[in-house]
Amino acid sequence: MVGRTAIEREADVVVIGAGAAGCLYADRMSKAGHRVVVLESGPAWTLGDLVSSQIWARRLKWSSPLVEQTPGQAAFSQSHATGRGFGGAAIHHFGTWLRLRREDFRTASLYGKGLDWPIGYDDLRPHYDAIQAEMGIAGDAAAEPWRPPGDPYPMPPHPLFRQAELLRKGFAAVGLATSPLPLAINSREYRGRPGCVYDGWCEAGCPTGALANPLVTHFKSAQQAGARFHAGVTVTRITCDRRGRANGVEYRADGATGRIDARLVILTASVIQTPRLLLNSADDRSRKGLANSSGLVGAYLTADAVAPVYGIFDEPTHPYMGMNAGQLLHRGGLGGAKQDTPYGAYQWQIAPSIKPNDLLGIANTRADLFGAKLEAFMRRASGGLASMAGFAGEVPSVENRVTVSSRVASDGMPSAALSYRVSDGTRQLWEHLIRQGEGVVRAAGSREVWHGPLAGGHLIGGTVMGKDPARSVCDSYGRCHDVPNVVLGGSGLFPGGSGTSPTFTLYAVADRSAAHLVSHAGDWK
Repeated sequence: MVGRTAIEREADVVVIGAGAAGCLYADRMSKAGHRVVVLESGPAWTLGDLVSSQIWARRLKWSSPLVEQTPGQAAFSQSHATGRGFGGAAIHHFGTWLRLRREDFRTASLYGKGLDWPIGYDDLRPHYDAIQAEMGIAGDAAAEPWRPPGDPYPMPPHPLFRQAELLRKGFAAVGLATSPLPLAINSREYRGRPGCVYDGWCEAGCPTGALANPLVTHFKSAQQAGARFHAGVTVTRITCDRRGRANGVEYRADGATGRIDARLVILTASVIQTPRLLLNSADDRSRKGLANSSGLVGAYLTADAVAPVYGIFDEPTHPYMGMNAGQLLHRGGLGGAKQDTPYGAYQWQIAPSIKPNDLLGIANTRADLFGAKLEAFMRRASGGLASMAGFAGEVPSVENRVTVSSRVASDGMPSAALSYRVSDGTRQLWEHLIRQGEGVVRAAGSREVWHGPLAGGHLIGGTVMGKDPARSVCDSYGRCHDVPNVVLGGSGLFPGGSGTSPTFTLYAVADRSAAHLVSHAGDWK
């Protein structure tokens, strides 16, 4: 049952957060016969709540007064890349599903930068393959020279609209390869879900189910397997027994407090909320916060630096059609970088759909224009714009972190406090992408080219995995070193990224972890 049904007093497994990872865990654990309860602080979204409107799309984002940020530091854009309610951020994600490359797992060993993962690509490859078959990805694996080995995509790539065709010529003119962008969006009917209609409203959710969001995948199947989902329930604390093992959670709902006893707690909130809850769960045994003997809960918070580039062409480009993620891909950096390229992984998402206004709209690309000048610009750009977004991968830093404030927020817990600065190296890579992107757009034939400011993109870190309990929060299965029956899920586990969306890898990591928890239930049950 969903919504305001009575909340259970005990369960085998309590999952905190009903986003992508939370719904997958609920699906796998309930199908294995365990009693699963999922607690979500946001609303009980349904497909009927997904309306193709930029104003309505903002409801799906987690724009919260629960977060404080140090004045004067680089903005960490947690609102756009997080979510609230059933489905979490994956209800409005753009569906860019790329695998990490082999070298992305070993940047410290290979390049002396960042952190190594405790696992490698081969550990995740079978889970990448299984998830893409289960959820559906459209693309052309053979056209991606940067793609590591794996099964081909189960669906053909999406068709190209005119802005993608023009920009593809620009990339070719400067000697850079492109491929179809692999997307977890159906290019044809797949497993009972329809193909995309290309109206460019992914940001507002996908009411047809063409986009593989949790509402039409694991949320639905977990419910069918018996998992119980409750919306509007904020977990305030994970509790432990005298041995230091988790024994349940405390929560607030409808102004009252409650508790659920559990044998296993799976925490799959955002890169901000997960550290916040762990830090708020301090007790006499864990005075620095639950699972925080390393002092690294909240550390290594990381965001890509987004490099948006635009051009206007003297022909219709149909920029409002397609998918928000884009239509084409170029990927580079790290070991494949040229000597004159700053260090770092990066990618270009080419020819995204874009609407006239709002946060990611055409008007905001030229915030310097007003009145008649803005009107003239919009008349040209609304029909002839072409755009692309570069993502410069940041090197994780222990100094970038989530802590908790002395101020108590509206949910009864101390506010999250963010401290975040973009590194000099990432700024250099971002500047390189701006130069490269403007060159591509000019080579494609545009005489009016500009770029936007640096913004924060995909979010990872805060509860990183590792082999050494002194240098990480959890192991490769997400089990906290200090409290092994507390399992963490989501991109917060990532020791590093690749300048790309973490969602596909998030699913692969969670699928591997869930399989281990099912096969080793005696360890926690």
